[in-house]
Amino acid sequence: MKALILAAGYGTRLASVIKDIPKPLIAVGNRPLIDYVVDRLLYIKSLSEIVVVSNNKFTPHFQQWAASSGQKKCPIRIVNDGTNTPQERLGSVGDIRFVWQKENSLQDWLIVGGDNLFDGDLPRFIDFAISKSPAVTIGVYDIKDIQAAAKFGVLAFDANQKVISFQEKPKNPASSLITMCLYYFPKETLGYIGEYLSGSKAADAAGSYIQWLSNKKNVYGFQFFGKWYDIGSIESLEEARAHFNK
Repeated sequence: MKALILAAGYGTRLASVIKDIPKPLIAVGNRPLIDYVVDRLLYIKSLSEIVVVSNNKFTPHFQQWAASSGQKKCPIRIVNDGTNTPQERLGSVGDIRFVWQKENSLQDWLIVGGDNLFDGDLPRFIDFAISKSPAVTIGVYDIKDIQAAAKFGVLAFDANQKVISFQEKPKNPASSLITMCLYYFPKETLGYIGEYLSGSKAADAAGSYIQWLSNKKNVYGFQFFGKWYDIGSIESLEEARAHFNK
């Protein structure tokens, strides 16, 4: 199994704070945000490689980070998606497809947002996901704020944890249960993304793809507890810096 960290954004909503630093390399405590993501991934014994997808502007930053991280437990490789501006960006779905096509590697993939900060049990997530394979499994979190849930993918699942409804950024969320930008795609499911993109222009939000997929295939949700932050604003960044374990 390989892991793909999505890190090709331009951080426009945090431009006044991060300037010319990619969002996953923002300091939280005395470490870059992406270090915490890698820490979680290293608990997965079956992981063979970590791939980080960035854009042309920030690829050198990630290459320098990878070279200086001193992390030797699992290989880390940086992939450049070739874009140079926010207007050119491929979006999270576009970047996933770009990497899968470039790698041409038929194996299971774990996808995680490079701006997600969490302390949940990732090996338990993987065990659950494997038990549901070849279905896709997504990470789920209850943010306990229905109004705030409108910024995310909102879902419901049944007693077997099968997703029975999913709405990407609904105006009136039915609950505060959201997706975390954490997805397990068994190798049998990799071809679905091409079918989705052939009929949709919504390549920016992975949640739109999950919504489409859940209407066609079985998708399961694994709920995480503990702390989780989506670093999408100055407020969420400051909250993470104040409350996340350093």
